Amino acid sequence: MASWQEFESQAPELSKAARRLMDTYTHKVMATLRKDGSPRVSGVETSFKDGDLWTGSMPRAVKAADLLRDPRMALHVTSRDPDQSDPSAWEGDLKLSGRAVEVTDATVRAAYGLPDADSHLFRIEVSEVAWTRVQGDELVIAAWREGEGEREIRRK
Repeated sequence: MASWQEFESQAPELSKAARRLMDTYTHKVMATLRKDGSPRVSGVETSFKDGDLWTGSMPRAVKAADLLRDPRMALHVTSRDPDQSDPSAWEGDLKLSGRAVEVTDATVRAAYGLPDADSHLFRIEVSEVAWTRVQGDELVIAAWREGEGEREIRRK
């Protein structure tokens, strides 16, 4: 898994687009795995600090229990619908997957300013990132995968 900073260094243009969407849209959807292996989706907020992507969770939240048991996760960032007369104006959406690792170090937690001593703090390590958008009459997917680098897929 790669830190956000490692992803940025490996895919500078894609990471700029990803960061712009993540900074623009506060609310994101995170998928985690329940105890029985079925998916769960939860609303989350994220932030960037010291070259890493972070998210938190209230104490005893089911998404935190999911991540503590199995740190694999996916994150989806949506954007506003474009004017139907100009689909290319759509900012696109962003998907990333990886794992969320709980950070328990008191110094890091204090620097993050958690609202509750029992709150959870997770550093997100990324394995895949994909930005999907429309250009002209094509669907364009800019993708990065750890160990494979970047690629672009175009579909009509």
